[in-house]
Amino acid sequence: MGCVFGRAAASSSPVAPRRKRGKERASPQPAAVEAGSPSAAVVAGGDGRPRRRLGGRRAAGPKQGCVPAAAAAEQLAAGWPPWLVAVAGEALRGWTPRRADTFEKLNKIGSGTYSNVYRARDTVSGRIVALKKVRFDNLEPESVKFMAREILILRRLDHPNVIKLEGLVTSRMSCSLYLVFEYMEHDLAGLAASPDVKFTLPQIKCYMQQLLSGLEHCHDNNVLHRDIKGSNLLLDNNGILKIADFGLATFFDPRHKRPMTSRVVTLWYRPPELLLGATDYGVGIDLWSAGCILAELLYGKPIMPGRTEVEQLHKIFKLCGSPSEEYWKKSKLPHATIFKPQQPYKRCIRETFKDFPTSALPLVETLLAIDPAERQTATAALHSDFFSTEPYACDPSSLPTYPPSKEMDAKLRDEEARRLRAAAKAKGEAKRTRPRDRSHRAGPAPEANAEIQANLDRRRMITHANAKSKSEKFPPPHQDGAMGNPLGSCRHMEPMFEHQDASFSTVVPIEKGTSQTWSGPLFDPSALGQSRRKKQTTLDAKAAAYSKQLQKEKGGIRAR
Repeated sequence: MGCVFGRAAASSSPVAPRRKRGKERASPQPAAVEAGSPSAAVVAGGDGRPRRRLGGRRAAGPKQGCVPAAAAAEQLAAGWPPWLVAVAGEALRGWTPRRADTFEKLNKIGSGTYSNVYRARDTVSGRIVALKKVRFDNLEPESVKFMAREILILRRLDHPNVIKLEGLVTSRMSCSLYLVFEYMEHDLAGLAASPDVKFTLPQIKCYMQQLLSGLEHCHDNNVLHRDIKGSNLLLDNNGILKIADFGLATFFDPRHKRPMTSRVVTLWYRPPELLLGATDYGVGIDLWSAGCILAELLYGKPIMPGRTEVEQLHKIFKLCGSPSEEYWKKSKLPHATIFKPQQPYKRCIRETFKDFPTSALPLVETLLAIDPAERQTATAALHSDFFSTEPYACDPSSLPTYPPSKEMDAKLRDEEARRLRAAAKAKGEAKRTRPRDRSHRAGPAPEANAEIQANLDRRRMITHANAKSKSEKFPPPHQDGAMGNPLGSCRHMEPMFEHQDASFSTVVPIEKGTSQTWSGPLFDPSALGQSRRKKQTTLDAKAAAYSKQLQKEKGGIRAR
């Protein structure tokens, strides 16, 4: 993992569980930061063990703030700003500061709604690291608390297939915060989208084995990731896969359940229970996402690229079948009455993926079970026949070495291709050729988001105003999706607006382009007004020209 800056102790034991207060929220509020002040500090982990509370019920996660006054004074003296100590003191416990001007930013490698990620050089050790810069607006305490939760989760986890948090950078003057991670050259989405990369079955088994091992460690430590997707699975040049981006992660305790938000997990990888509004869930949501990843690697592209929640749920039902009557009754999901189809959908995973290896189908069937209880556990998945039959998973060190490739690189390639086509067209040199078809490659997924309450209310109002019956929510089972797309295909659509309640996810933002898709459940129709008006104007002009041509032809016939 490399050296850790200023570690107070040699031990790197995870943080012990502590009781967490406050209600679960979908995601933190935005926050603005500017780093680089001379007074900025970098911290690295110590053992950071919180004191165990005596009495009371055991909660899912550690406490985030409220350190004793003496400890808070020590943190302030070490260089931590008061706004961070007051809210996230527990997450900083045992860590020592270091100056931030000892990092040199090299280039941006990713960005999200509330964070940017940079490749940087540690000028002291010479190591290349990744810096995740988090932006805070007005130092909202809730925003800082959610970042503190991410830090606590990362400190608790210690596994070869989970990204390692090596330190923090913060500034007294500018209220900025950086998370320092080991640098990984690739992400799975970027490699899958590369036209020069073709995964072999032993390679897919190797990646899935590492993913499930990392999830097993998370779940054993009472952590739900809640945003498993290709761009959050990082790879280095040694073939090691690490689960990253814990901005939406949370602690859970199956013995003491508490309501959690359903507005998590990127749409293409979101399980049906979350789409139906479940607030009581467990490890099954991560296993569903892992099943989508496995099927995507074998299929060559995302298997259910929906654009809206309704369309996504329909794609799920069409492929995996609709829930049984028993499941509808026992689950009591909030949106069951709205989204329950009138006609049952038959499960057809084996027919759709009949070309998959024989040993892979049972695991895909298990992970993509409609009932989360039937998805079992990551441990059970690791003991499935998929990994115990030939060809076996290859050793990570034997995997091929690729040029650096991330999801952002795929988007930049497509953007450059569009720019060249536009320039050629402007010069009148464009040829009448079809654009490069990337439908056989895995495209970048939309960013996970949590809608603000106003948008939820708006969606409910639209739903109730437009819906006359349940059957209007879904087309019949023989049709696919709200837009009638065939399974596995996706039309290209520009994002209509930026969600205001997104997490600290470091996913690259979606930009308009032929290879991009958008999954936002809501959009502002006026955002499409200009392009639609242009298209309509063009169509009107063509129609007028065609009408004139018909009149001329009719006139010529009469003259004859």
